[in-house]
Amino acid sequence: MRYAIYYAPEPNEPLAAFGRAWLGRDAETGAAVDQPPLDGRTPQWVADVTAEPRRYGFHGTLKAPFHLSDGTTEDDLLRAATSFAAVRPSVAVPRLVLRAIGDFIALVPQMRVPTLDALAGDCVRSFDMFRAPPDPADLARRRAGLSARQAELLVQWGYPYVLDEFRFHLTLTGKLSPEDRNSLLPVLEKMTDAVKRGPLVIRSICVFKQPEPDAPFTIRARFPLGRR
Repeated sequence: MRYAIYYAPEPNEPLAAFGRAWLGRDAETGAAVDQPPLDGRTPQWVADVTAEPRRYGFHGTLKAPFHLSDGTTEDDLLRAATSFAAVRPSVAVPRLVLRAIGDFIALVPQMRVPTLDALAGDCVRSFDMFRAPPDPADLARRRAGLSARQAELLVQWGYPYVLDEFRFHLTLTGKLSPEDRNSLLPVLEKMTDAVKRGPLVIRSICVFKQPEPDAPFTIRARFPLGRR
């Protein structure tokens, strides 16, 4: 069983509707959702390129998945999340844009948002007491290809892309070939046009739960950010 602290758009927001349709699953309920047809691509191709992000649900990572540490429980985590969210303000991201990040595609802020970086950093630090130490073999495997700084963060926090290495993103695909990435980018530009126009307001954080290895993550509970 693993948990994660993620941002997920409010269920009634257009961004949430896009995310669950594109990935083919509603992380709020766990229900399957019909994916949109793409000209020149089979439904199976769309399902395949979204398979990895579909397992995690449409989200932006604030604290990456972790097993609970000894002596802590799910109820402890949920109580901590309630207290954490109650004293932190909502965060406004002026605009989202579509970007290729390596070999996958994601929606990202057009520019760095210090308040969002601060929220993510607070999540990493505040919930770390709930994170069980990683398996040494897994840690060694995950160090491959990381910079020295990223390897340091991996050892300290269990994930390499935190604090000064953090880049907020809403993942839309798994790994793509250069050809597939280049052909899909203009299609997704049109599909995401409406959700990129206005500001994104992060009004809550979510505890996601994965009940067993390889099972999909779903939202266990949502916690409104309370301070205005």
